[in-house]
Amino acid sequence: GFTLNGALVRDLALEGLHPFQISLARAAFALLAISPFLLRQGSAAFQTRHRGLHIWRAVIGAFAMLCGFYALSNLPLADVTALGFTTPLFATVLAMIFLREVVGWRRGSAIVIGFLGVMLMVRPGASAFQPVALVALTSALLIAIAVIIIKKVPRSDSQVGMLFYFCVAAMVVSAPLAIPVWQDPAPLQWVKLAGVGVIGIASQYFLIRAFQIADASFIAPFDYSRLIIAGLLGFLLFGEVPDEYSIAGAVVIAAATFYIARREARL
Repeated sequence: GFTLNGALVRDLALEGLHPFQISLARAAFALLAISPFLLRQGSAAFQTRHRGLHIWRAVIGAFAMLCGFYALSNLPLADVTALGFTTPLFATVLAMIFLREVVGWRRGSAIVIGFLGVMLMVRPGASAFQPVALVALTSALLIAIAVIIIKKVPRSDSQVGMLFYFCVAAMVVSAPLAIPVWQDPAPLQWVKLAGVGVIGIASQYFLIRAFQIADASFIAPFDYSRLIIAGLLGFLLFGEVPDEYSIAGAVVIAAATFYIARREARL
């Protein structure tokens, strides 16, 4: 779902729609998609003692989405997907700082190795360096911050309510940026924008639900299928072929984050 969503975003960007406009449409269509569930739950969807945390998480997530969509409009799909896997690396470091979690030398080494994989992909100082890769990394960092915030929210809080806060925050953040660059989409583009909203919010729900009913170490191997799917979709839809540095860096990042997930599960 996430990979197909990214492919739709990249396709729309290549057709000339600005990523900020895509972000606004994504949030609006996602809000429409969850409206029936909001009506079903009623006020129970908003019952929480941590409304401030939900708002902060939603705003940070909205900026993460803007950065992610901007990266997708300028980088190959597989590269953005691989750089997105740095989120667990950032999250582990942030957990050390803000949650006082103890990280041993094994996970610490995996973090260092993972970021070496990032350096391999990004290659700062090389002629092939693309500054927009830093935007993709910023998106991963912001998602990691949102993950740390979610860890402070009780599991009893409504998932639909969390998605509602995100949609509203994304619309508020995106609108001032999207209006100046807005152009009327063609009919098929409207369908694709609706797909971005519905598939994106459904994928968020599935991921939240997966982590609620299974260990992260069990989910991780399935999550890495995104790398394979992104490579296939990038090649079939856009003719993108990752170079040897991108492939090697993606493998290193995936291996490091997978090891961290396994190690955390054992602990």
